[in-house]
Order: sequence, then structure tokens, then C-alpha cells
Amino acid sequence: MIITVDTESIRVQPVAARADARLIEEVADTPVALLGDCLQRMGMLHHSIRPLTSHATMAGTVYPVLCREGDNLAIHRALDEVQPGDVLVINALGELNRSVFGGIIGEACLSLGVTGVVVDGSIRDVEELDRMGLPVYARGVTPSGPYKHGPGSIGEAVACGGIVAHAGDAIFGDRDGLIVIRPDELPLLPPRIAAQHETEKRMRARIASLAAATEARA
Repeated sequence: MIITVDTESIRVQPVAARADARLIEEVADTPVALLGDCLQRMGMLHHSIRPLTSHATMAGTVYPVLCREGDNLAIHRALDEVQPGDVLVINALGELNRSVFGGIIGEACLSLGVTGVVVDGSIRDVEELDRMGLPVYARGVTPSGPYKHGPGSIGEAVACGGIVAHAGDAIFGDRDGLIVIRPDELPLLPPRIAAQHETEKRMRARIASLAAATEARA
């Protein structure tokens, strides 16, 4: 942990299993919109949680954090538990007037192999985070810093952007937004992605054919 503060008020739930990193990597380049199409357009977070750094493409395993409004003690405690490939998914209760994540924690996340951060609340130090190359999503930005009193929890399922995210779920992000996917759904995705690509290829071919026919009649 990067602060010396008592964290007894933070509940810690061990993570039983994480999503298969090989399967995450296999579909990591797929646009979030297409992943959503392959999963009946479910599992995508609310549009108000947006990428606030220029490095938006993100893939990893959910590590959930629950904070009190304007308090980031639980995030500091989570740094003792995260593993490379994890994405911090933080329910900060939608508080916009006080940030819970900034440059110092961002630097710590990168050193620990965290691949992204999602905050249902506000962050600060956006330019610094952008220079780091860390994908960070949040509802808002404010310069006001956090308290560090707790309570909170880590490792327990959280609501974030209207979606319940469990420890060990997969999460993907790009400029369009974010999607959370259960580990048991990951093996189903490659054939569905291929089929969706074929469907879209046929649609584009049809559009091209219609355009050619229109031009020929002109």
C-alpha cells in the first residue's frame, strides 16, 4: 500500500478465480460494440462512464472495489491484492464533486500490472494519467481530492454504470464504452465474433451493390 493508514474498515473478499487470460487476449481486439452484438447487446455499462484518457482500448479481469462517497481508502487497500491483468472496477457511488483516483494511484497501478481503471464517480490528474498511458474511465473530473477513512470493500461484487461486476469477470473497453462479460461466456465468443463479421461483410457488400446500381442509373 502506498499510504500508512489503518484499513481495518475495509472488507476483503479473496478472489476465487480470474477470467482466462488467454481467452481475454483472443478477443481483446474486438470492438466493444461487436462484443455486445454477440451477447444480445447486454452487459454494457452506462454511457456516462467515458474514457478520460486517450488510451481507451482496454481488456482484463475485474477487480471490484466499493468506496464511500469521496473516500478512496478501499482503492489503496486493493493495491495490496491486485494481480497483473486486473482492471480496477470502482463503485464510488457516483459522487462527482470529489475524486477518488488520480496520478499517484495511477502510477502504482501501472507498476503492479493493472491494465485499466473504471470509476463510477470522479477522477483527477487527467493529463498526468494520459501521459502514463493508463486507460481510465469515469463519470467525471474534479480537482477535489479524496478522504481516506473508509469504510469500503474489495473483492466483492459491485454495481458500476448500472451493471453488476463480479471479481473474475472479464471487462473490455474502447472509445465506445465498456462491457463486462462472465468467464463462462468467453469461450462462446470467437465463433460468434466470426459469424458477426460475416454478417456485417454481407451487409457492406449489399450496400456497395446498391451504390453501384444507383451510380449506373445516374
